[in-house]
Amino acid sequence: MIQIKPIPKEDIPQVLEIYAQGVEGGHSTFNTVVPTAEEWDKGHLDICRIGAYRDGKLVGWSALSATSSRECYKGVCEVSLYVRNGWQSQGVGTLLMEHTVKESEASGVWSLYAAIFSINTASIKMCLKNGWRVVGTRERIAKDRFGTWQDTTIMERRSKIAGMD
Repeated sequence: MIQIKPIPKEDIPQVLEIYAQGVEGGHSTFNTVVPTAEEWDKGHLDICRIGAYRDGKLVGWSALSATSSRECYKGVCEVSLYVRNGWQSQGVGTLLMEHTVKESEASGVWSLYAAIFSINTASIKMCLKNGWRVVGTRERIAKDRFGTWQDTTIMERRSKIAGMD
């Protein structure tokens, strides 16, 4: 059974292990280097660091990053979501996204953003299933780790409850 809970700081090495798999696969991030635990911690908000655990092992995670330091954009966040190799297509990403949406709204986040490799159709479908919409496509925005130009699909989820006052 999958348990969804906040990620404690001591589990950041497991987060980075899963992120490294995404870097290695080359279709989840343009980054080619895995950050240090300190860099990862600094680059993600303290809210909504959500882990999917199976028998104490982290099998997936999601976290938010600020899209701007400007006060007017404090409720607009970028979502990172990664699932351990061997655990994809088992509902882990959907569970993480559902909890991310719920917790982000409870924290006052009114807009979630993601730039997903357009070839990553499973992630795009998972977002659509969770109330996201396609905003557009950035064509040939950057080369992946293999030197291939990639498009990104820009997606957004607007809260119907947070930030509506």
